[in-house]
Amino acid sequence: MSDEPKTLDAAPARPSSAPRDPISAPQAARGARWTLGFVTAGLVLAALNLRPAITSLGALLEEVSATLHMSGTVAGVLTSVPPLCFAVFGITAPRLARRFGPAAVVCAGMAAILAGLLLRPLATGTAGFLAASALALMGIAVSNILMPVIVKRYFPDRIGSMTGLYSMALALGTSLAAALTVPMTDALGGDWRLGLGVWAVLAALAVLPWLPLVKDRAGTARTEKGAPAGTAPAPAEASATASRPMYRSRTAWALACFFGLQATGAYITMGWMPQIFRDSGVPASTAGVLLAVTMVMGVPLAFVIPRLATRMRQQGPIVVALGTCGLVGYTGLLLAPSGGAWVWAVLLGVSNCSFPLALTMIGMRSRTGAGVVRLSAFAQSVGYLISIPGPLLVGVLYQHSGGWGVPIALMGGLMVPQMIVGVLAGRDRTVEDET
Repeated sequence: MSDEPKTLDAAPARPSSAPRDPISAPQAARGARWTLGFVTAGLVLAALNLRPAITSLGALLEEVSATLHMSGTVAGVLTSVPPLCFAVFGITAPRLARRFGPAAVVCAGMAAILAGLLLRPLATGTAGFLAASALALMGIAVSNILMPVIVKRYFPDRIGSMTGLYSMALALGTSLAAALTVPMTDALGGDWRLGLGVWAVLAALAVLPWLPLVKDRAGTARTEKGAPAGTAPAPAEASATASRPMYRSRTAWALACFFGLQATGAYITMGWMPQIFRDSGVPASTAGVLLAVTMVMGVPLAFVIPRLATRMRQQGPIVVALGTCGLVGYTGLLLAPSGGAWVWAVLLGVSNCSFPLALTMIGMRSRTGAGVVRLSAFAQSVGYLISIPGPLLVGVLYQHSGGWGVPIALMGGLMVPQMIVGVLAGRDRTVEDET
């Protein structure tokens, strides 16, 4: 009698579990494929929107400055707003991601970009324009931080290829905004407000693929430690990783400085290069296309460089090669800005591919997903803080020196420390080894 209840209790367990496996496994596989499909589409569309708010303004900076009565110094402040917002708002991304999930935060970031791009053309003064720009840049900031995290969590075995994919999309969005903003503005009657506002359409599209992922915590749980289920580090290791301060890691500091110096060059280029060419006699539309050429170089290279970097134990040689291109490009821009404009644009575009390299190294310099979140926030927030004075200093030097000689010399000189810290950041080690 005592054995019978045990038999009755155990019996239903076997038939209820046996038929469920062959049905639920394909369903789970299909669900995973749909999820990864939405993530891939979301990564691409989000990356397309991470720079148009900046490069579209660079192409029309002269018109915006004239309408809003900005001096050269104030315009320099405007070009410094992106890294300032990235540093201030980006540092909140890890906490937001832990509370709401990274996909939900990226979705909110895309919505903020959309709102900022819609509000910016309505501004009647500098303060309102800066506030609307800051809203869009806030969305860009948190998304910037979480892109490597999304890749590490959903594609832990394809960091190089997926980083390359969204880096390529980022470069494509950057170049499209630089090349098309002026022609679209002309087609819309020459009103810079319409030329800037039209990019809100692309931002609206970027919100859509993230909506089904807002409540998806499966990707977070599945790869919370940066690896598929069954291969994740022990909870004790993840807890220890979360408690280790990044500021104690020399590699984290080297990576932050490398990120900051390459961001300095990138935002100076996006904010001021069209004006440099225009002041040398290049027409406004051509200056925009030259900036687009610089940005479009990142489309193929942003896909190739991360894949190459993940195959190398040390990424220093890539850092030096990209830095050398930057040195040559700035030298040419100083000596013959209009005569060799297309060559300098190409070389500076190659140099700007330090950005996808930095993102790739963020994913490689930590063993765990939790470590990547913290390293990404530290390197990008500190890096963007480092980059804030650059565009502003260029504006001040340009206004007070009466030309571009001193500012361009500054840009070229920054390539040397960028190469030094990049080589240090590219060494084969992780932040866990140092903290």
